[in-house]
Parts: sequence; structure tokens; C-alpha cells
Amino acid sequence: MVDQAMITKTEKNLDVILISGEYYDDHPLSPVGVIAKVLDAKGYRVGVIEKPETTEQFTRLGAPRLCFGVTSGSIDSMVHNYTPLKRKRIEDEHSDVTRIPDRAVIYYCNKLKQSFKTSVIVIGGIESSLRRFAHYDYWDNNIRRSILLDSRANILVYGNGEKQILEIAERLKQGKDLDKIQGTCVLRKELDDTIEVLPSFQEVTKDKQKFCEMQLKFSNEKNLAQEYVNSYVVQYQYPKYTTKDLDWIYSLHYTRKLHPKSLLKMGRFSVVLHRGCIGACNFCSLSLHQGSRIISRSETNILEEIRRLTTYPGFKGYIDDLVGPSSNMYAMVCTSPQSSPSCSQACLQCPTLDKTHQRLISLLRKARQIPGVKKIFIRSGIRYDLALPSHRPKNQRRL
Repeated sequence: MVDQAMITKTEKNLDVILISGEYYDDHPLSPVGVIAKVLDAKGYRVGVIEKPETTEQFTRLGAPRLCFGVTSGSIDSMVHNYTPLKRKRIEDEHSDVTRIPDRAVIYYCNKLKQSFKTSVIVIGGIESSLRRFAHYDYWDNNIRRSILLDSRANILVYGNGEKQILEIAERLKQGKDLDKIQGTCVLRKELDDTIEVLPSFQEVTKDKQKFCEMQLKFSNEKNLAQEYVNSYVVQYQYPKYTTKDLDWIYSLHYTRKLHPKSLLKMGRFSVVLHRGCIGACNFCSLSLHQGSRIISRSETNILEEIRRLTTYPGFKGYIDDLVGPSSNMYAMVCTSPQSSPSCSQACLQCPTLDKTHQRLISLLRKARQIPGVKKIFIRSGIRYDLALPSHRPKNQRRL
């Protein structure tokens, strides 16, 4: 058994079984760790299979009552396995990578299909999220179709998936279908008027301008569809995550016990501040995963977690990181009363964006006053272009 009675690596008769290309850590930065914890908190029996290779490993927990959940982990398996020069990272004596199959989500799903032909398969994580429509694949140097088709999964969860997996589990428990769940993609034969149609897979493979047109229309804020042979891959608009949601997710009392080969050792005592990014950098896909608006945890909730960390075995007074796409985007919200998720204004240039950093500075001051905390590191980085116009020179010096 793992730490919680409802999360296991050995028992059978489970509601959901999670297959991961990474080791399981009971930690808020572990993708499979968070999903397992959220399901456990709602009363589901959860099994975890780490880095399976053989049929025996895939089948050792039996068939789940509701579904399998499949992820490569916190990084795309091809990025994990290869350098930009396409050399295998595992052959580098200085690399910490562990063995994982190429295109792990597709591999894991097809292995499951061999033994559990009728089980529902849910795919998620960064690999599934960013491959949900036609996409350029650097390693093939070609356009690949949606991973939903190649994996033969029943449904794809994109972005952070806590709300989605709970909705999926509840529907399966009630015997309902999985269509029209926000933050997911499914295959459909027909479309309705609420769905915007992207250039088809056939069009984007033949015409580079059509591929660029598809990419420019790509958004988490819309219902989208792309045509394939005899069907459409349909994306439903991303659900609205709130401060209350994040406070609950990160208050589930993770033990922070790590697998001996975990890659989270450097961040064991890190604390997540927020999700989403308003940077809109051309080279970055984060907004297509976490969203293009900042959702911050409450100051009270963050400080409670830091106080709790001071009681953990092994804590020596150092907060490893205050985690966010950029840490000083914490609490950068629109101050306009007319603000809405569909706003097309670029946040960074918008005069109604709160760039004062006052809430972040207040949080940092209170955090370092907590007994038992010696130092707080910010390894997630600071956007200096956001820090410089923070209205008051005093605020700049504090940052």
C-alpha cells in the first residue's frame, strides 16, 4: 500500500487505475500524484502503475471499475528521451532520465487495449494536451494526427485535469456518456453550432498556410473541431478554475514522500502559487495547457501550507521554490469590472492589469516571518519586464 488507504500499487478491485511514465510521488508537483490525491479525496479507490513495460506489469491490478488514466508524466516522452540533436538522453552518463517508451501515451494505451478491450481509457498530461489536434512532430519532421486517434483512447483531458477527471469518474459511475465535458476532447460524427471548425487534418498536411491558420485559431477558450476521416476531434472549452479550486487541490495534505529515483528531490519543499501565464511568448505552449489567465491561490492557503511544511521530517528551513510559470505573476489579475475569459486584449499591454506586485510582496513578507523558515528560494524565475513598471520604486527594490 501507498500512504493513503485509497491509493495503492498492489491491491485490486479499484475504481481508477493510473498508468504513468514517471514514478509516483505523493507530492503537489507530481502529475499522477495530484490526480490520485484528488480522486482519493472524493472517495474513489485508486491504483497506480509506474513505468510499466511488460504485460504482467500492465495487468497486475486487474481491470478498473471505471477507467484507466494514462499519462507520460510531467514531460512529453520524446523530449524526455531525446536531445534537440535527436541523441538518446539515456546514453548520456550525466543524465538522470529513466527508461520510458517513445510516444509513451500511445504505447501504454495500445498495451492496455490488448488485455482490457472493453475498459474506458482516459489520456491526459502534457503529451496528450499539446497533441490534441494535428501537430508538427520534430522527431518525425512531419505533421501527425491527433493523439486521440493513435492512442484509441475514449477521451482526452487537456490542461490541468482535476475537474475533468472528477466529472469523468462521476459520469462513468452513473453510466452516462462522456460527451461535452469541459476541458476534454472526444471523437464525434456530427457538430453543432457552438463549435468552431479548424482546417482539417488533410488540409494542414498539404498546405502550410492552413497549418498556420489552425495554430492561430487554437485556444482553450473555445469549442473547436478538426475533421478526420469519417469523424471530428472535438475540443470542449476549458473549465473555469478558481482560487477556491486551487486552495482545495493544494490542501490535500501531500506527504511529500518521494520515490528513490524521483526527479522532484530538488523541489521537495516547493509551494505552488498560481497557474496560467499571460506572457504569450511565441516559443511557449504553456497557455495552451494551463490557460492564458492567472489563477492564484489565496495568501492564507499558501501560508498555511508553508507552516505545515515546517513540521515535515527532513525540512531544514528552506522553501525550495515558490512555483509559478513566472513567480511574480502571482495575483496579476484584471482590475476591469467588465473583464471576461473571452477578452481579446493582450494582458501584458493592458492598463487594467494589476502589476503593482503588492499581493506578492505581502505574501513574501509574511512567509519569511513564519517560525522555522530560514530562506525562501524563487527558482521559477522573475519577469523583469513586469517587475520594472511596478509603479513604486520601493516595490522594485523589495522584489
